[in-house]
Amino acid sequence: MFDFITKRSFGFNLLAVIAFFFILALLFFSMLGFITKHGQQLTVPDVRGKNVKEAIATLEKAGFEADVRDSIYIDSIPPLAVYSQTPDKGAQVKVGRTIYLTVNKMVAPMVKMPDLEGLTFRSAEMMLKSMRLNVGDTIYKPDFATNTVLQQLLNGKKVKPGTPVAEGSNITLILSSGTGSVENPVPNFVGLTYAEAREMLSASNLSAGTIIIDPSVTDTVNAFIIKQVPTRKNEIGDFNMVRAGESVDFWLSATKPTGDSAAQKPIPQE
Repeated sequence: MFDFITKRSFGFNLLAVIAFFFILALLFFSMLGFITKHGQQLTVPDVRGKNVKEAIATLEKAGFEADVRDSIYIDSIPPLAVYSQTPDKGAQVKVGRTIYLTVNKMVAPMVKMPDLEGLTFRSAEMMLKSMRLNVGDTIYKPDFATNTVLQQLLNGKKVKPGTPVAEGSNITLILSSGTGSVENPVPNFVGLTYAEAREMLSASNLSAGTIIIDPSVTDTVNAFIIKQVPTRKNEIGDFNMVRAGESVDFWLSATKPTGDSAAQKPIPQE
């Protein structure tokens, strides 16, 4: 076998090797366009919103490969629907190009409910969006801190900070509308339990201010109001007035005030 090579001169063999590699190079470059599919381009179809199986079938039928690259949760589209694709629809790419898909998750991930109370509406809205939660209804209630969050609700119930909630949930915000413009006499809370006083506050669009609790109290809810500020009447016997959204301070005791003490005397003004 090697006699053919050894009987020839070195120069002849060198020329043969050069010719051989030259022929290989010609074959390679002539087939390069076929190998790389040069000039063969297709338009990427739009598969957004389609079920992932349908989207993959559509892409493969059009001459592309498909691969699920990522997942996300969007409450406005069906589970396992394609949210986005890369390259995007209408792009001109080579035959066989891989189209990467981002698919909507089957189940919404859980996130911890943030503490929104006391924040401005704008700050609360931004925090909810950062947690992939939505602002639901906004309900205004008289309170002195205008346009701040007073309560946060989920499905009509108060939701505590740290409670797991599903991404995409609608959070209802109770917002302050500021104090009202109409003045009304201060209700008399003395002699009521704290639970009863809170119901009366809510009905009057007022809030509890400072709560001073006697050491004898073991059950705050059922403790009795023995004193309030502002009082029902002032030192000259006229009714003190309050506006919706203002607060009333309470003193609580385990003992219900008697009839005489329930008729609370006005607090002298310094």
